[in-house]
Amino acid sequence: MRIAFWGSSLLSAYWNGAATYYRGILRALAQLDNQIVFFEPDAYDRQKHRDIEDPAWARIVVYNPQDQAEVRRHLAASARFDIVVKASGVGVLDELLENRISAMSGAVCKVFWDVDAPATLDRLAADAADPFHRVLSRYDLVLTYGGGRRVTDRYRQMGARECFAIYNAFDPDVHFPVPAEPRYSCDLSFLGNRLPDREARVEEFLLRAAQLAPECRFVLGGSGWADKHLPPNVAYIGHVYTSDHNRFNCSAKAVLNVSRESMARYGFSPATRVFEAAGAGACLITDAWEGIESFLQPGSEALVARDGAEVADLVRGLNPERAACIGEAARARVLAEHTYSRRGALVQTILSRSIGLGKPFEVLEASV
Repeated sequence: MRIAFWGSSLLSAYWNGAATYYRGILRALAQLDNQIVFFEPDAYDRQKHRDIEDPAWARIVVYNPQDQAEVRRHLAASARFDIVVKASGVGVLDELLENRISAMSGAVCKVFWDVDAPATLDRLAADAADPFHRVLSRYDLVLTYGGGRRVTDRYRQMGARECFAIYNAFDPDVHFPVPAEPRYSCDLSFLGNRLPDREARVEEFLLRAAQLAPECRFVLGGSGWADKHLPPNVAYIGHVYTSDHNRFNCSAKAVLNVSRESMARYGFSPATRVFEAAGAGACLITDAWEGIESFLQPGSEALVARDGAEVADLVRGLNPERAACIGEAARARVLAEHTYSRRGALVQTILSRSIGLGKPFEVLEASV
């Protein structure tokens, strides 16, 4: 299949948490003999903060979002592909792209891929006049970053023809154990950009935990936290490039996952860092959310906390031997069940069916 994918950025993870998800899924699809062209805007200084060079498995088209003629040319070219994907959260021209791609005619299969489905569904529920209500049913298929049946059923109720959840995962040849890096050494580390629906939860699960465990050392990575007041035992290190993610994950006694508020509320929405950390053999401490046991078993493959006080208790009580045991068990679980090659095979099956080459959707639904 020939797939045109309009997303935020494949080349840069700068203010772009979906980058590694895109890379994992699309690389897996390319390995299944699909041709991928990724359209990304030159926006938010992402091209100045590239994490990777143009990959061999996809052609990258960086466009000027202010050049309407250029955007129209790329849309016209996309309409000749088998599959055209519009991802949520491109950050520029989202409404225009959603309208133009959903209105494409002919044999092209139109896919809306939502990398923040809980927030989208909340937005639609709150505003009957939201323009996306008018275009949703024109897409042949909706895929989501996660959310389980609560999200997929809700999308169908909102008017989606079909909807499937495609969860995060990891690539074993990208995320793996490496020697610790002294600059990332600590008792607990967290990596995530400062976002409105994440900040309060980071304050609770990381900063409050640090206040309650002043004898422990914490590291905070990600963009946007420079002016945030932090406890003295929390070191802020700024943006961490993806080439350093393994060293970051392997240098702390434990790695913290903090879900965005809407994703925690819907459940079944493991962040990329869950699988990257597990793939590197790190001991994960995650905030509590419904469905965690579908990905990692609480207590033996990950530690689960309901608030900052529980995070502090877990960090204090965790010795290196137990942390290593949990990390090894997590790595074994994700190697067996949560690689991007498995996710790519599922997407391949769904897309093949969407253009009439595969099993009926009702057969797929039982396995998703």
